Amino acid sequence: MFNHLNATVIGLIAIILSGSLSAEDWPQFRGQGGLGISTDTAVPTQWSDTDHLLWKTPLPGPGSSSPIIVGNRVFVTCYTGYGADLTGEGGVGEITKLKRQLICLNRKDGKIAWSSSIDAVLPEDFYRGYLTEHGYATSTPASDGQAVYVFFGKSGVVAFDMTGQKLWQANVGKESDRRGWGSAASPILYKNLVIVNASSESQSIRALDQKTGKEIWKAEASTLSLAFGTPSLVKLPDGRMELVAGVPGEVWGMNPDNGKLLWYCTIPLSGNVCPSVVAGDGVIYVTGGFESKGTIAIRAGGKDDVSKTHVVWTSRESSYVPSLLLLGGKLYCVDDSGRAICMDAATGNVLHQARLPLTGRTRNGKPVYASVIAIADKLIAVTRVSGAFVMKAVPDMTPIHVNTFTDDSGFNATPAVADGQLFLRSNRAVYCIGTK
Repeated sequence: MFNHLNATVIGLIAIILSGSLSAEDWPQFRGQGGLGISTDTAVPTQWSDTDHLLWKTPLPGPGSSSPIIVGNRVFVTCYTGYGADLTGEGGVGEITKLKRQLICLNRKDGKIAWSSSIDAVLPEDFYRGYLTEHGYATSTPASDGQAVYVFFGKSGVVAFDMTGQKLWQANVGKESDRRGWGSAASPILYKNLVIVNASSESQSIRALDQKTGKEIWKAEASTLSLAFGTPSLVKLPDGRMELVAGVPGEVWGMNPDNGKLLWYCTIPLSGNVCPSVVAGDGVIYVTGGFESKGTIAIRAGGKDDVSKTHVVWTSRESSYVPSLLLLGGKLYCVDDSGRAICMDAATGNVLHQARLPLTGRTRNGKPVYASVIAIADKLIAVTRVSGAFVMKAVPDMTPIHVNTFTDDSGFNATPAVADGQLFLRSNRAVYCIGTK
């Protein structure tokens, strides 16, 4: 299994690498190609406040975005001035003081190398409802090794150089989805483009020039309003690339060079779609939905309406927030309720499902936001307040360890991996796990 896995990962990494990135980097949400897979065998499987903790760096504010790793730098976003107060003193503050920050940490010791701040473009969504569960810094940055690109919702897409100087800031809309949930999708990079799903801000997917921020193309549709997942790049057998996005009721295959729709498929997922699309061996897997839930597998590379020709299978199993992980012919997930699920990627048959022994409680009853990642033959599932579960990458997802910190602020972010180290972020701090 792992020989096949390694070849697949290496091939996809070769597509993504550019600039000064290396194969050791984790430069976007879920790492190289958005796969959530690392072949690193040196990462410890047990950690705590005193065990295998190389460093811990307090952050100036909370956030649900994942850290990314580029060389000796760790980048992460947070927000300050308004919203969550983790000091225990209460209070939301004044929305006019809301700021987002991109922070660069020294990977060796965790010290803050620099921090760049962006004032919020108002009016902004108020801190209430489900927005309080993830906040104003949910989108994970992306980097090509030359610059770092962040998505700050109504405040736009912002590019920084590697020293923290702002290169450009581009407006991608200032609207709000009808539920006021804010932004969640992360930017991805393709050739010379920054592609972002500005669903809440303008019901559009946009591609911006990496050097200038100039809009290259825009694809608009009202159904994007409640599509919160990060689009995925899928390589076809003939070498062509498709940009694939899941929206309520449909999946779209687009030309990433110009944003033109290549194909679409109707799906039984409605209400909203939060998880990102995953793909492998020419098959796309989409999960999510609220009013109508499920998972669907679709062959890539179609034309126009492929609803009757390209659907491989459908299942009633679903994940509401976390994305699926495709590994060794299996789909793995720990959903928002804490169920560990394994499905056969070829048939959709459920091979295993069992609720993890969660100990903490969250306000809205959704104990998991982070997506499962794979490190060699292990799965890492981070829960919000019940620790991180380490499991074997086998259908029954056997738990090996449950690792916790004393930090009770909430871990919403998917972890990052680079060169024998695991990086976790809570609403209070960034943690680096490794062997001293």
